[in-house]
Amino acid sequence: MSIKGKEGINMKKNKAKEYVNDKDKASELLDEAKEKLKGNNSGPIEKVWSDLQLLFKALNDWIKGNYREFPTGTLIMIIASLLYFVSPIDLVPDFIPVAGLADDATVITFTIRQIHDDLQKYKVWKKNYA
Repeated sequence: MSIKGKEGINMKKNKAKEYVNDKDKASELLDEAKEKLKGNNSGPIEKVWSDLQLLFKALNDWIKGNYREFPTGTLIMIIASLLYFVSPIDLVPDFIPVAGLADDATVITFTIRQIHDDLQKYKVWKKNYA
């Protein structure tokens, strides 16, 4: 990820802290991200489609109180990446065909790598208890 990409996600992390303390706000963000994804599952997003769906499910289970094991830092990373995803203003504007979602896909990939272990624990929980 480029330096500018890291700066973008870091700025979103600060805002994400608000969402960790407000599940209604987090739920609205999740709805907005799902809406943006409608019809945008090709190109760069296609490569991270399953990862993005996993983030959606994980955040949804946290919002509903079904899964409470995510550390705060992991929640901040998930929310920050979704904030970046829904933002119309990022490194490459989303209205630019294909390229506009490439940076979003990069941020999703970066997030998945950073929180891999916590997502693996979530997957086990989801498989066994949900």
